[in-house]
Amino acid sequence: MAKPSSEWNVLPHGPIEKLSENLWWVQGSLKGMSLKRVMVIVRLTDGRLVIHNGIALEEDAMKEIESFGTPAFLVVPNPGHRLDAPAYKRRYPSVTVVAPKGARERVSEVVGVDLTYEQFPEDETVHFETLRGIGDLEGAMIVRSKDGVSLVLNDAVFNMDKKRDPLGWFFTTLLGSAPGPRVSRLAKLLYIKDKAAFRQELLRFAELPELARVIVAHEKVAHGPAAAAALRAAATYV
Repeated sequence: MAKPSSEWNVLPHGPIEKLSENLWWVQGSLKGMSLKRVMVIVRLTDGRLVIHNGIALEEDAMKEIESFGTPAFLVVPNPGHRLDAPAYKRRYPSVTVVAPKGARERVSEVVGVDLTYEQFPEDETVHFETLRGIGDLEGAMIVRSKDGVSLVLNDAVFNMDKKRDPLGWFFTTLLGSAPGPRVSRLAKLLYIKDKAAFRQELLRFAELPELARVIVAHEKVAHGPAAAAALRAAATYV
């Protein structure tokens, strides 16, 4: 597994895709793995950007992001997603680093954390919640756009297909991360402390008014009616 670095190490990635008027999404590769990781970009009402799970992209793609607004917040959603965080801080020295409070200590090993989810400034576009049952190690970013509400999770829920390469097979089959949507064996081992409470969190999110999509850290986005269905399906694995 690659280690976090302040160097701008670009791995193959897809194009930036627009999901709504203030919301973008991009998939990137992981070295030596078939799994894809996901970055989400949100534009706040004042034009500042929230970058969730930052991925080092080619320069043209970064310029495209900068055309959306000013990178102001970098969200490191758990200790396992720190890879490019130091590089983002080096590129954007004034960026405010945000992490769940239960992950703050380990994230701070590679990049200083300025705010926890509870301390994120009020904004009508984005708010953060810590997930019950998961020991403050992860949370949810909830984004409001003209077409509805987007729920952004991380490793608490996976939504991808099984992989055939050895490491991909290990993660998706042996660790039960695919096919999705589901809660993996790894998440239950590392993150989930109260299964009943976490199951209720997923079901609560499935009832969010105007739920338009569910975005997770690895691969697929569930859109429209499939968004609530994805959360209900994942809850059956807890």
